[in-house]
Amino acid sequence: MSSNVNPLLDAINASPDGPEICAIFDFDGTIISGYSAIAFIREQLRRGDLSVRDFLDLASAMTNFGLGNLGFSGMMAVTAQFMRGIDEQAYVDLGEDLFTKQIARLIYPESRALINAHLDKGHTVGIISSATPYQVEPAARDLGIENVLCTQLEVTDGVFTGSVVKPTCFGQGKVDAAEVLADSVGADLDEGFFYSDSTDDQLLLERVGNPVALNPSDKLRAVARDKSWPTASFGSRGRPTLGQFVRSVAATVSLVPTFAAGLPIYALTGSRREATNFSINLFAETASALINLDLRVNGEENLWKKRPAVFVFNHQSKADVVIGAKLLRRDMAGVGKQEIKKMPIIGKVLEMGGVVMIDRKNAASAIEAMKPLVDAMRNEGKSVALAPEGTRTVSPNLGPFKKGAFHLAIQAGVPMVPVVIRNAGDVAPKGDFIFRPATVEVDVLPPVDTSDWTTETIDDHVRDVRNMFLKCLGQTEEKAPAAEKSKTKATAAKAKKKPATKATTKPRAKSKAPAKTKTPVAKKAATKKQPSAKSPAKAKSETVAKARPKTAIKLQAKARPKSRPKSARS
Repeated sequence: MSSNVNPLLDAINASPDGPEICAIFDFDGTIISGYSAIAFIREQLRRGDLSVRDFLDLASAMTNFGLGNLGFSGMMAVTAQFMRGIDEQAYVDLGEDLFTKQIARLIYPESRALINAHLDKGHTVGIISSATPYQVEPAARDLGIENVLCTQLEVTDGVFTGSVVKPTCFGQGKVDAAEVLADSVGADLDEGFFYSDSTDDQLLLERVGNPVALNPSDKLRAVARDKSWPTASFGSRGRPTLGQFVRSVAATVSLVPTFAAGLPIYALTGSRREATNFSINLFAETASALINLDLRVNGEENLWKKRPAVFVFNHQSKADVVIGAKLLRRDMAGVGKQEIKKMPIIGKVLEMGGVVMIDRKNAASAIEAMKPLVDAMRNEGKSVALAPEGTRTVSPNLGPFKKGAFHLAIQAGVPMVPVVIRNAGDVAPKGDFIFRPATVEVDVLPPVDTSDWTTETIDDHVRDVRNMFLKCLGQTEEKAPAAEKSKTKATAAKAKKKPATKATTKPRAKSKAPAKTKTPVAKKAATKKQPSAKSPAKAKSETVAKARPKTAIKLQAKARPKSRPKSARS
């Protein structure tokens, strides 16, 4: 994370607490690197929603806007007409899909840190953007931002009409939207913060008491210099330097020569284990140096208290492989997805190094493939590292846990050690090839005794361990199911009423603990004229409606013509 974010964090920490302080962020170029519209246009072209002629007309409108020959409302009017007749739900789904696959990895870690700092102070945090909700809302939910005010497209009966709702959220429109947000919480913008990268937002920058030029354009940088506004530019996202690209390639392929370096040790000692341990250490040091990875580990002694063990970690980045090697060092066996086995050379090297490749889609096959790991722990004293989320997440928000690692700990009769990686996404977010220099913080929690675990109580243990991660990450912990709570209370009441003459058994949960994450939105291609057979189901629409920021819709409505009903912030 860039060090020039620290003065901004200090300013936030020095500000008053409470919702009366508004912290407003622009989106494109400020929270994310680049422009979300590019991802949408590219996908529209790929799916055939935009013809070549439509694209040329759109490109012409955007060029004229950039040259000052066309206003923002005029450009949006051109854009909206190409969406006439498209089901709005298809664009909600498209926004979710593009966020997961492309936009999430563009979020600046420094911008996330600023947002979290404001949230920690209890400030009213909002995004005010000229983009559409379909571009912004998925990111807002991921960042924990409830208030989103955007340019709205007109929708009738769930279908885009081809018109734009006025006023648009641009220029003075952003100032008006900020006033709406401030009024809704009794805040004064003279005490508020606004972060932007462009002179398009100069009116709102001048309106607030704490303007910040974040990743500023050359024009805004000059304005900020004249007005003595704080500025910060982040290199953690966006186009990599040549050096970063070369280092990333070298770090990726370093797995092969470092494991090859262990072959002479195997030839001389006949010990495959010692050769592998040597290679793991060499890979950890080589790749860390190439990436310029600095690990700050809290609880490092817990890595060695109980071995063998099942080490479980939250999976954010391909850098987790390097982090794991740097932490665990020796006597390890690993698990990887079956697709890795198909990778030339690297797949074979990992397999020779003791990594078991499993088919995550086939539970029976995965359980069968894990049997050698049980033997390795019981008979060879090796430990195993697993990511219970199963796949990398697109953000630091913890995903639901699968049960494989927990079954493994039960079968092998070994403790489980939670390894909480706070910010590996700073090094390489999901979907990004480039490794970037970063300081990654890791908390290794004390070993968890699994001697009394059973398959019947496994849901309880999954939830308990996951809550350890959530608590450490400062995220909302998962509650026990209501059925389990009722059963526990009934058991306690019965025990109080009549003393037990026999040893009582601990109540066992019969239902799977629901992960406290939002219902994933199914991905679906947008179509120009949605056939009834392909229209999204009503239940799906209701799910997405619940997931979308309600406050954003209400606040935006307040900025519309006075005939529209006004709503207070919930």
